[in-house]
Amino acid sequence: MELSSAFEERVRQMEDARNHCMTRLQAEKEILAAKSRLLAAKVAAARRLERRRLLLERRAADLASRALAARAAIDATHARRLAVARDISSTNGEIEEAQRKAEEWDRFYESKRKEMEEFRAMSQQFEAGTRQEVQRLKASVSQLQAALQELQSSGLRSDDAGIGAAEARKADLMAKKAKLDETLAQARQFRALLRQQLQKAFASQRACSQERCWGGSIVCRSSGDCRV
Repeated sequence: MELSSAFEERVRQMEDARNHCMTRLQAEKEILAAKSRLLAAKVAAARRLERRRLLLERRAADLASRALAARAAIDATHARRLAVARDISSTNGEIEEAQRKAEEWDRFYESKRKEMEEFRAMSQQFEAGTRQEVQRLKASVSQLQAALQELQSSGLRSDDAGIGAAEARKADLMAKKAKLDETLAQARQFRALLRQQLQKAFASQRACSQERCWGGSIVCRSSGDCRV
């Protein structure tokens, strides 16, 4: 009887130990399940963080690429600005040089115009005086020729000295007439030469103006015409 009671007590203790182990195992299983769920949540969070990190890295790379492109554009714009500034400076220098040359041309034309006017007035006066002198010499020669013819036709005796003086006067008048004709021809030739030089100067100035209008478009556009 006592053996049976001890056996039952032992069986009960074993049952209690088994139940305690089962409870403990169930609790551990639940703890492991909770840890697994927590670990899965952490893994999911880590994956989300990894995806976010990759996204941020791609955004950072895109921003860096945009920054490099913007920097290149800024550098190109700065280079263009410097080039435009150099062009403007060069154009201003060309404009100043063109204005200086234009002033020189204006002074040259004004001086040549005054010289031409003075020469025209002098040549007209000289030509008028020369014509009067030529007419006077022609009248004198005509008078001498008429006197000689009258002497020859009348048959009157003339001394050799008088005839020689008349011939010498005639020769002197003819020489003066020839010299005046030569001087008048030289004056006309000089006037034609001066006119030709002025025409060449005008032609050179027009060619220079056309060349600047064709080759210096900035100057032409800024000024509105093709003046040098």
